[in-house]
Amino acid sequence: MIKAIVTGHSKGLGLGIAGALLAQGHPVLGLSSSINTTLQPRFPTLLHQIAIDLSENSALEILETSPELQQFIENATLLLLINNAGRVTPIGPLETQNPHDVSRSVQLNVGTPLALSALISQQLKPVQQLRILHVSSGAGRSAYSGWAVYCATKAALDMHAQAVQQDNLSNVRICSLAPGVIDTGMQAQIRQVDEAHFPNKQRFIELHEQGLLTSAEETGARILGYLLGPKFGEIAVDDLRTY
Repeated sequence: MIKAIVTGHSKGLGLGIAGALLAQGHPVLGLSSSINTTLQPRFPTLLHQIAIDLSENSALEILETSPELQQFIENATLLLLINNAGRVTPIGPLETQNPHDVSRSVQLNVGTPLALSALISQQLKPVQQLRILHVSSGAGRSAYSGWAVYCATKAALDMHAQAVQQDNLSNVRICSLAPGVIDTGMQAQIRQVDEAHFPNKQRFIELHEQGLLTSAEETGARILGYLLGPKFGEIAVDDLRTY
């Protein structure tokens, strides 16, 4: 049985990924600070949810002892972990960044995916397979003024995937995948930021105005196809736009 754990499943790309999984009949455990109310009525037996703020240090302690998480993993033959939850803030040069905001973003974007990956891998039975997908970004591979924290955290996911791949684990495959530019609330947030803090703002406005943003639903379906493909994990750092 294929089962999937999706972080940040209640909106944006996470919602698109969760919807694609559920539509194919795969049970989903969603981890998010808010409960999803759009998918639950459609998939009442397939969608399981834990309301949890993954940007808090205490989140890992809660998940380590969570009976819901342990029960969900129990009978999966192929378990998918999609580390999707993330924050784009703070946006701006170093001297404008709120240190507490930096810390929360690093915890959510890096600390939680790395810790959750380790936690899930340790709970696997020898017969179970695990595929880990980090939702990365082109920002992890190219530096942008005003985006130091976001770029650094996405680059960390890329390096983590490369190092884990070199562990040559028999039952774990991993990839850090850039999904492209998607029409989500994060994009709307970027378009509202002060251009003095993010000089590339106009580019993102133009992408939106020209209809060049892909939908979360379309991208979620494509990510699922990639994740379930026979070659998943052969490339540790990849870009969905090349397929």
